Amino acid sequence: MSARTGVGVSTRGLVHIYRSEGHDVAALSGVDLRVAAGEIVGLLGPSGAGKSTLLTLFGGLLRPSAGAVQVDGVDLGSLDDAALDEYRSTQVGMVLQGAGRNLLPYLTPRQNVEFAGQSAVARGRQVPDSEEVLELVGVRSAADLPLGRLTPGQRQLTALAVGVATYPGLLLADEPTSQLDHESRDTVLAAIAQVNATVGTTVVVVTHDPEVASRLPRTVTIRDGRVGGEGRLGEEYAVVSADGSLALPPAALQDLEPGTLVRVHPVNGWWTILPADVEIEDSPLPPYRGRHE
Repeated sequence: MSARTGVGVSTRGLVHIYRSEGHDVAALSGVDLRVAAGEIVGLLGPSGAGKSTLLTLFGGLLRPSAGAVQVDGVDLGSLDDAALDEYRSTQVGMVLQGAGRNLLPYLTPRQNVEFAGQSAVARGRQVPDSEEVLELVGVRSAADLPLGRLTPGQRQLTALAVGVATYPGLLLADEPTSQLDHESRDTVLAAIAQVNATVGTTVVVVTHDPEVASRLPRTVTIRDGRVGGEGRLGEEYAVVSADGSLALPPAALQDLEPGTLVRVHPVNGWWTILPADVEIEDSPLPPYRGRHE
């Protein structure tokens, strides 16, 4: 198996605006994010928060309205259409939500994987054997079956195989476990982890499922078009953006409603965030704090 090193992904001040019914709608409003080469990262957040838009921008299917998306150090916004086609064919794999959207229904799993690699082959890229890819994701036994005879879990694994048919440096998966039972969900997550460990592919997954998120080493919450928090091994953190803004977690907003004046103040070596009408000396140990050197 010819392993491929995963690629790093980063955004700076990323903005994307849609035109909808005569109005401009900001899907992303200044996203600053860095995904290291070889990482697995989950994007979380409510419907409409901008997760799938961010994934689409990573895939080079949209151009940002402002800001930058860099993949492997290359600004995607600087590429012409031909270079973007090259990028999509050889460097990135996508798994769209719903297995059927990734598959040609009249082809077997083996044929779907072979078809997915044709564009890369035409560009002179060597791709792995389809049987090797199907073995990697755990669906080799169904390689030559009609798609109609596959279980939902097997169809999703086949969609994953199509996404990694070229062993891309970056895999983007939009809700890859939706509408699966728990056993199939776990099998798909294990297959994604196997691709990451074996090929080295960087993986970005969109999910709304807290159980899926809990199994990912790092999660990033997208809220109102911006990074609203991060999770590392079950620990939740707020994130300071490049412009100095801080998105507080929802639990904090129960006490600090939008528009509340707060005082950010160093106390005994820690940064505290307190409502403006609370004196420092009257406050208990504040729940939201950061180390101040």
